[in-house]
Amino acid sequence: MPSFSHSFFAMGSDCTVHFFADSAARFEQFALAAEAEVVRIERRYSRYRADSELSRINAVAAQGGSIDIDEETIALISYAKACYAKSDGAFDITSGVLRAAWDFSRARLPGQAIIDALLPRVGLDKVSVSAGRLHFAEAGMELDFGGLGKEYAADRAAEVCASIGTEHGFVDLAGDIRIVGPQPGGLPWMIGIRHPRKSEVLASKVAMSGGALATSGDYERYIEVGSQRYCHLLDPRTDWPARGLSSVTVISDRCLVAGSLSTIAMLKGRDGIDWLRRLGVRHFVVTDAGDCYGTEDRLTRCN
Repeated sequence: MPSFSHSFFAMGSDCTVHFFADSAARFEQFALAAEAEVVRIERRYSRYRADSELSRINAVAAQGGSIDIDEETIALISYAKACYAKSDGAFDITSGVLRAAWDFSRARLPGQAIIDALLPRVGLDKVSVSAGRLHFAEAGMELDFGGLGKEYAADRAAEVCASIGTEHGFVDLAGDIRIVGPQPGGLPWMIGIRHPRKSEVLASKVAMSGGALATSGDYERYIEVGSQRYCHLLDPRTDWPARGLSSVTVISDRCLVAGSLSTIAMLKGRDGIDWLRRLGVRHFVVTDAGDCYGTEDRLTRCN
């Protein structure tokens, strides 16, 4: 059975689907179904689209009050609330307003007065869902699904393809990966984990026949002031960037879970390593000092 790949651009990222199929025509069905699902989710939950469901929600959030939402959106917000509780408030989909304080195109830190003015508008505990309605207790808030949208899309794209017959392959949305099944014959896929400071180097690799993998790190968007790196992952409790870890990769059954756990661990800093260990999830971590930690022999430690 031959293998095929299809690449496309969505959610601001290069995306790829890779599947084995009986024919190019059969693969095209899988590829187009996966791309269509990713695009559907982007159109629904992009904060850059004025016609998205998220923009409709945020128009109400800016004023305070309530709005009807559908089951898909309820499920995503309910999951975000579970992450908020699990992370002691570190994972917070209301934290998008904090972008106003940070300009990652210039090496300059924000003033504390700007941060202090934004923090009262943050807090998922100020948002509730009841009887199909989403309610904002404070005006001036907004939701941002950037911390879970791409991972959710990877899961959904893989699930859609599995539902129409694919059995061997994976969906890769800029490193957020959901495996549909092993290679024909049962061999696992070998997934590389990039080094956060050496883009051409693999820090580790992991064998996967199913499940998902996601990585959070400080290397995509950041500024350097003095000798300190400040990345785009902001702790919503302080509006200051995560420190202590350079990258966290989590392997789980769903990409949505892997992505949220890796983000929470980054926000916890060095404490995130023990937190992941206590949860018992497979992970690979590179600290800002270059030290590497993995959970099992299937994860190769970097030098």
